[in-house]
Amino acid sequence: MSKNIIRKKLTVTGQVQGVGFRPFIYRTALENNITGSVKNSPEGVIIEIQGTDAQLSSFRDSLDNDLPRLARIITLKVDESTPQTKEKEFQILASTSGEGHSVLISPDVATCPDCFADMNDPANRRYNYPFTNCTNCGPRYTITRSIPYDRPVTSMSCFPMCEDCMHEYTDPLDRRFHAQPNACPECGPKVWLADKDGNTIAKENEALEMLAAKLAEGQIAAIKGLGGFHLACDASSSTAVSALRERKNRPEKPLAVMVMDPDHAAMLAAVSETDRKILEGLERPIVLLPKSENFNLAPEVAPDTELIGIMVPYTPLHHVLMKFYSKLKTEPASLIMTSGNMSSDPISLGNREAFSRLNGIADVFLFHNRDILIRVDDSVVTTIPEFDKNKTEEKRIMFMRRARGYVPSPVFLTAGGPSVIGTGPELKNTLCITKDNQAFVSQHIGDMQNLETLEFWKEIRTHLTGILKVSPELIIRDLHPDYMTTNAAIDDKLPSIALQHHFAHIHSVLAENMHAGPAIGIALDGTGFGEDNTIWGGEFLYVNPDTLDQQRLAHFSNIRLPGGEAAVREPWRIAQGIITDLNLPAETMKLDADLEKNASFLKQMLSKNINCPATSSCGRLFDAVSAMCGLCSKISYEGQAAIILEKIQDQSEKKYYECQLIKSAEMFELDTASMLKLISKDIRQKISPAVISRKFHLGLIKGVAEAAHFLCEKMNVNTVGLSGGVMQNRTIAIELPRELSRYGLNVLVHRQLPPNDGCISLGQAVYGQRMKQLGKI
Repeated sequence: MSKNIIRKKLTVTGQVQGVGFRPFIYRTALENNITGSVKNSPEGVIIEIQGTDAQLSSFRDSLDNDLPRLARIITLKVDESTPQTKEKEFQILASTSGEGHSVLISPDVATCPDCFADMNDPANRRYNYPFTNCTNCGPRYTITRSIPYDRPVTSMSCFPMCEDCMHEYTDPLDRRFHAQPNACPECGPKVWLADKDGNTIAKENEALEMLAAKLAEGQIAAIKGLGGFHLACDASSSTAVSALRERKNRPEKPLAVMVMDPDHAAMLAAVSETDRKILEGLERPIVLLPKSENFNLAPEVAPDTELIGIMVPYTPLHHVLMKFYSKLKTEPASLIMTSGNMSSDPISLGNREAFSRLNGIADVFLFHNRDILIRVDDSVVTTIPEFDKNKTEEKRIMFMRRARGYVPSPVFLTAGGPSVIGTGPELKNTLCITKDNQAFVSQHIGDMQNLETLEFWKEIRTHLTGILKVSPELIIRDLHPDYMTTNAAIDDKLPSIALQHHFAHIHSVLAENMHAGPAIGIALDGTGFGEDNTIWGGEFLYVNPDTLDQQRLAHFSNIRLPGGEAAVREPWRIAQGIITDLNLPAETMKLDADLEKNASFLKQMLSKNINCPATSSCGRLFDAVSAMCGLCSKISYEGQAAIILEKIQDQSEKKYYECQLIKSAEMFELDTASMLKLISKDIRQKISPAVISRKFHLGLIKGVAEAAHFLCEKMNVNTVGLSGGVMQNRTIAIELPRELSRYGLNVLVHRQLPPNDGCISLGQAVYGQRMKQLGKI
């Protein structure tokens, strides 16, 4: 052996298992005439490389610059090793197991171009095969039981590979080498179509062709996909969409649409270059896009908004279905693809479960026999203009719901610490588990308002704890005493502590941006139980994530909610409370005859203050203005009144309602009450609701920004963090950061998680982890 031969041991952590990393290492070693080995282990991927310094340097260059499509290196440790005199080749060794691991599990990934080409080649054995995949694409998280990621610990373990698939699987130079879901029509999962009685009416490709035909005829289908079932129907048919809404009990909330490709999306909506990249990227979420002038889908698809949620096929099954369906419809062929559940229930997972739960909705069922181990809904995103001049992209992604394609990728924290659990809130729940300096926020779980969703929450906790191989030391819950997650935390064997809802919002946005110093947090949302036992929702908070010092500095003017939760469902009640409390003229809000009868009863409740809790909520303020303008008296889904109010804005209007920060008895108050008086005056003077809406949005933006600037100077900080569900209002999301930036403030927004309650669990977890680090618990 030459004296110039050296040997090194590389330990690589990150997203490096199940993503074609080992065959990449093998090919790179062969190209550089290097000997050694590579294997999966609990510590990560262990690589032994032996050769000259030049050969090893070339190998390292490829490691830095030519990684596979899905691979992501987080840490790379290099140790010197003793050269092996008899070693003649480079080998891929069997995986080793053990306690703990430093491996990231890949999210489920959309079909890659190579597999798409295989499926569209009539000469290929995978022609139209709905489970085609390779190491560059396909299911990961939803079929994985544990790590290391090998076929026996996936739901593909019950499908022995045929000779051809095994050859691909064992050939290091094949792109399907150790692709754990590898399969073909000969040996892999299969689909079949069943009627409402459970009778099989077609199998395999015939099943997909028949399904396409039934959808074209106006039927509703339950379709087993990647992370659960969809409910699908013809998006151009008012009859079909209306029937789906009635059966699913989802009267008005927008429905997502699947089209063949981004070009078809552009026929229905305005698609920017950023939008196109997202539509055809690895994650393939639902993207909210402005409807185009040529939008010709059923008006019932998204009646309250100028946006339409569009996605393109992300699994081979969807590709084949849309191909068959497109042959039966004029372009752009489009299908409603909404979660396979009744409103408020978790998405259906297994065949029997779906057949039982969805039988009253679907006319036909497309089943397959690959088990889904964990339910994951579709992600929903939108793009808005980037306000930060230091960012290179012209648009930034804003999450509305984070799930498939993004989970379980972690949020990286400024420092490591003990493992803790953030339970999340009641609505739009997620849970979060930390592992050292990584926070794993779960997929969207939903509203914790029934036992089925609580069981889903428990499933996720067990699954994440298992695949991460962690033993959490603390559980952090919301302050609200009646939340299901609160009771679950209190009943848990782990010690638990509470963190107020809006402080959790701000800890979350600061953690996402790896900001450890003090900041002013602006939390704008609908509901959060406050430290003073009132309902918060329009909050200016001082937060220092390092010391955990935190203080409520200011809030919106309080309004009352006559009937409590009933007022959330019926915004006219909130408006009536405001009219009564501010002594506004009755003609501020016109009521129909039925509501007029209830109004007198409501006034008695208000006068005696019976079940009329006070709130500083920004979300409820939007509801009240919408109702006062006659736009929305009752809602059928969360945020509906605000969505309608935003939609009608007269963008040409430049005036705004004054909204100033005033000193109240104990703290500062943003005087939204004065704004409501001005709105009442404009309503009585017959000013257009479109003008009122715009003046309201502008006034709120300017008032919040001025207040934040004042409080930053008062507290001697220059950073502002924005969070809360109101930050998903596009007008607020676009214009508030810009207004704050004009004051020279460092503005932090959510970029990895939704600003709504889906981010709460992260804030809870990082707070709890820091509490442990500081020895406060």
